[in-house]
Amino acid sequence: MAKLCAVLLAACAALLALGAAPSLAGDPNMLQDVCVADYISLQGPLRVNGYPCKRAENVTADDFFYGGLASAADVYGGGNPMGSVVTAADVERLPGLNTLGVSMSRIDYAPWGGTNPPHSHPRATEILFVAEGTLQVGFVTTAGRHITRGVPKGGVFVFPRGMMHYESSVGEAPAVAISAFDSQLPGTQRLGEAMFGAAPGVPTDVLARALQTDGGVVENIRAKFQPK
Repeated sequence: MAKLCAVLLAACAALLALGAAPSLAGDPNMLQDVCVADYISLQGPLRVNGYPCKRAENVTADDFFYGGLASAADVYGGGNPMGSVVTAADVERLPGLNTLGVSMSRIDYAPWGGTNPPHSHPRATEILFVAEGTLQVGFVTTAGRHITRGVPKGGVFVFPRGMMHYESSVGEAPAVAISAFDSQLPGTQRLGEAMFGAAPGVPTDVLARALQTDGGVVENIRAKFQPK
């Protein structure tokens, strides 16, 4: 009898612990077939982690289709100094991705060094497939190690979640890559824009000290970035 009581008490304690942990108290899996993003509802007071679902009767096949990756982007448009353009297929453009935890993007690179500059994705690991051309890619670990190599056409490279990384085309041919993410909205934080283009800006003396330079250099660099 005493042993049975001990088992019951342990079971009750486990249930109470689960109930007290928000991350474990809910069902982590989908509770319906689809949850197509309802963009219009965000105009009201409702806020959720992601998007609310459209009513099932309003869902159409177009909610699951996006043709934006079919065409090459103009890598020189608007005086683009990087020579690369990222075209995303995430939940903000493809509402059927809502709650599914995946997304893609196409990156077009100009020849001779078209660059997707150092950036990170705080919410996703990225796997990149080189469809055309050759890329030099790399990421930097928290220990300060630079992991880099060339990736030819048909090659695949992985950038771990949150790691600062970059890609740059090699040679006279333009390059194209397709990336996949384990998030419907990976987020992108570009190093240069974060440091010099934030609004309000990071204080000049902070950047000067961090970069071990003077304030004039910081201000010259900041002038090249438009505040967000």
